[in-house]
Amino acid sequence: MVKKTSMYDEHVELKGKMVEFANYLLPIQYTSIVDEHLAVRQRVGIFDVSHMGEILIEGKNAIAFVNYLVCSDISKIQSSRIKYSLLLNEKGTIIDDLLVYCLSETKLLLVVNASNKEKDYKWITDNKIAGIKITDKSDSYSQIAIQGPLSKTILTHIVNADFLPKKYYSFIEKVNILSHEVLISKTGYTGEDGYEIYGEGDAIKDIFNSLIQLGITPCGLGSRDTLRLEAGMPLYGHEMNEDITPLNTSLEFFCKLEKDYFIGKENLVDKGITRVGLFNLDKGIIRENMEVFFENNLIGSTTSGTFLPYLKGSYAMAIIDKKYSLENTVVDVKIRNRFVKAKVVKLPFYKRKKVGV
Repeated sequence: MVKKTSMYDEHVELKGKMVEFANYLLPIQYTSIVDEHLAVRQRVGIFDVSHMGEILIEGKNAIAFVNYLVCSDISKIQSSRIKYSLLLNEKGTIIDDLLVYCLSETKLLLVVNASNKEKDYKWITDNKIAGIKITDKSDSYSQIAIQGPLSKTILTHIVNADFLPKKYYSFIEKVNILSHEVLISKTGYTGEDGYEIYGEGDAIKDIFNSLIQLGITPCGLGSRDTLRLEAGMPLYGHEMNEDITPLNTSLEFFCKLEKDYFIGKENLVDKGITRVGLFNLDKGIIRENMEVFFENNLIGSTTSGTFLPYLKGSYAMAIIDKKYSLENTVVDVKIRNRFVKAKVVKLPFYKRKKVGV
């Protein structure tokens, strides 16, 4: 049965175009993807991301257990800090990427992708160790993301700035907003400054409505995807899947081979491919699953691609043979029955200018 988030009625009232995604009805856009994309880059936008999964890990050895599950080193993670990491299977390929929230030395919250949460929960419970309690809390949380250079400015209309996390990838677990207790993290999936707020459905709905009344732009799944692509952020099912290792999709930084052990470590093999950025030098739009050639030799395929509104060009990410991954290498991308020239460019395509914490 398809689910509705706590903000479903608000989306309909705001004339959001609703689609089914990860078993939820969510807005893909309200006005236009371009307008919503630019609102986040230039001002501030708000997203309903209540479809994400939350898995609570509790126990004396909670940190050690999660450290065994993921390829990053979280052995020294501190309370109120967050780490990005990856769940690997025994083959060393990617089950999912996730965020690890350290609530305490004995309690961690794993925020996983919506489409993978049942699979992730089963994998985690199948690898459970003694003394660990695992709880799927996904139905207990609603979540909104406030993203853009004016995120802090607009949030301070409803919460004191002292109660907003200062450092990127940090959070404050118990913050009172509009008489509701919520968790606020300094995170996001757009490449912009911003925050994500977790809480019960009624709480998040009240906060969402208050921010809309303050003039924040409601944004849908469409602009969330173009924003993350512009920021060079990988998406599960595109740049990551169970056929690829972190070493071959430019995520080796998050794979700490010096750790004594984590699931999949012994089978991590560099297959000679890597993720790159491509800029289309010709007419047309490069999209996902398009073949990439160099001098008539197939060297890989695109994983995501579209016209990026802020940069005003056709860009894509691709996984190709490392021999051709040098910046400024010109390749050919097959769009239907014709080829376009594209140049290998550095990721991310867009990087915000930091003006302080």
